[in-house]
Amino acid sequence: MTTESKLSDEKLAYLLLRVLAGLNLVMHGVSRLIAGSAQFASKIESQFSHTMLPVWSLHLFGIVLPPIEALLGLLILIGLRTRAALVAAMVWLLILTFGSSLIQDWQAAGTQLLYALAFTLLLFFRRYNALSIDTGL
Repeated sequence: MTTESKLSDEKLAYLLLRVLAGLNLVMHGVSRLIAGSAQFASKIESQFSHTMLPVWSLHLFGIVLPPIEALLGLLILIGLRTRAALVAAMVWLLILTFGSSLIQDWQAAGTQLLYALAFTLLLFFRRYNALSIDTGL
């Protein structure tokens, strides 16, 4: 049996979307960590300064956002606990969308809907998850 027949088009499509979505999310987190969590937290504080959210919560969110994005992205990228990681990523997007809507950043909210669509598709078609740690490669 050839590799091509083992890896159906559906499984290949799922693999590529999972890797792409995971890489995108992990790089969001890693790039923010490299730039410095404190710098990112300050940016969040500035963006949300006119909202009713307390400054301490903005700072805390800015500090925890990059490692959470990096971790969720890594789990999705390598296919470890894929279901839980996708559900957590969707919950994370709910929080991000709330924030984007709060400051009326509709472009970011629209982009977050695209991420949500990708994560939803990955969750819905998880039966095609192949070449992942979950499936034993």
